[in-house]
Amino acid sequence: MSPIPAPPPGWEAAAERALARGRRVDRWLPFLDSVFSRAGATVGTAVGFAWGLLWSTGRVTRHRGADGVVVYVFRGMPRWTFPRGGVCVGACYLTADNDGPRVLRHELVHVRQWRRYGLLMPLLYQLSGRNPLRNRFEIEAGLEDGNYIPRRRARRTITR
Repeated sequence: MSPIPAPPPGWEAAAERALARGRRVDRWLPFLDSVFSRAGATVGTAVGFAWGLLWSTGRVTRHRGADGVVVYVFRGMPRWTFPRGGVCVGACYLTADNDGPRVLRHELVHVRQWRRYGLLMPLLYQLSGRNPLRNRFEIEAGLEDGNYIPRRRARRTITR
């Protein structure tokens, strides 16, 4: 695996602007976190399951977050079946082998986003752009956990 490149200077300010823009857009969207968005997430999950069952050659597992949210992980997907390291469709995460604990934590946020936005999620995600440093959904899910920026090293304190 190649090292993750350092993000360009000023990316944090652009990320904050993307999040603020997303919050403004959300004020105008009807049916967020509603029975309609949940139904849309269910449809998305059905599509994800169909695509995953069709192409997955690896193990399919269920991963539960601390809050009870579940993501179904389809491994062994051909690389042409998803962008980047994987894709979240409803409650399904489709990947070849990018499924470490931090990545799964990142994908659980995307599952929660699907529950909030329903079938608006793919459209809103596309409108947010392909650059993860400016895509509100990737920023919310955690750029470090999603392997978009290098992990920050924790500072160690020496006590005597």
